[in-house]
Amino acid sequence: MLFFHRETAQHQNMTDLPEPGTDAEKKEKGENVSFSPRLAVRDIAMIGVMVAVIEVCKVALMGLPNIETTSFWIILFTLFFGWKILFVIPVFILIEGSFYGVHLWWIMYLYAWPLLALLTRCFRKQTSVLFWALLSGAFGLSFGFLCSFPYFFIALAGEGTWAARLAGAFRAQFTWWVAGIPWDILHCVGNFCIMLVLYHPIRIAMKKLPYSIREGI
Repeated sequence: MLFFHRETAQHQNMTDLPEPGTDAEKKEKGENVSFSPRLAVRDIAMIGVMVAVIEVCKVALMGLPNIETTSFWIILFTLFFGWKILFVIPVFILIEGSFYGVHLWWIMYLYAWPLLALLTRCFRKQTSVLFWALLSGAFGLSFGFLCSFPYFFIALAGEGTWAARLAGAFRAQFTWWVAGIPWDILHCVGNFCIMLVLYHPIRIAMKKLPYSIREGI
């Protein structure tokens, strides 16, 4: 009976080892891993944790005007968890809509946050804290401009000739954007400083996670 248990334990240990050519082994060797968005239970749990972190930090800083860590977390989560951000952002947006109602700002979220994740994915090989601080700050500075597009289409759908509606749409978008530039500057400075301060500590902590959970950057 003792021999049976020992043999069973050895068999279980062997089955726990990564198969040759699997993603885990490729990551250990520093090779590129193919895109395979298959959700395991652990992936779902990690997505839930990421959404919770974003929401908790957002609520904690709610009293500060245009100071947020959502940009920071989306950038870091995209860098370290890759394709899982495709699930994190929609869940985050749905929770925001369920908490605060679906208004015009919710429409803006549908393309603003995915755009940040896409930009991060394009520059994922960068490891300079200054680069990511500049990207995060630039996103904060342009956030008002990105959010002004719904006003363009609302004005464009109004009455009058095509030329008049087009001119009114540009005027409405420009007016809304310019009025919020001081807040965008505050947003820019906040994003820049948060990334500058938190990037290295969080990056060091995330790199301690096993390769099977994160991407090897």
